Amino acid sequence: MRINLASVLVEDQDAALAFYTEKLGFIKKTEIPLGEARWLTVVSPEDPDGVELVLEPSDHPAVRPFKAALVEDGIPFTSFAVDDVHAEYERLQALGVRFTQKPLDMGSVTTAVFDDTCGNLIQIAAQ
Repeated sequence: MRINLASVLVEDQDAALAFYTEKLGFIKKTEIPLGEARWLTVVSPEDPDGVELVLEPSDHPAVRPFKAALVEDGIPFTSFAVDDVHAEYERLQALGVRFTQKPLDMGSVTTAVFDDTCGNLIQIAAQ
């Protein structure tokens, strides 16, 4: 068994696609119209056949309070692996990405947390 898809709940799929491709560097993998929304996924350019991240519309009534509670408590919705958190922090900051946690060295792991502009906090981590 392996992970095939993971989702991040987004308020606006177009804005999310722009952020996740233009700022984070993912590439669009799938886009299938489904009425008002679409099945929209991105992947890492380093692993284009790997796990797809679904930019999932956050229309369900439970989503807004759930996301708001996570952000209020400073809890990231998901985490992405990077080779160097400090370098990625600098790169993303230069692109205007707002961080809620600067790089934090915690022994064998370094993390940082940013706002994805779509209602989520996202962690980056390196070992």
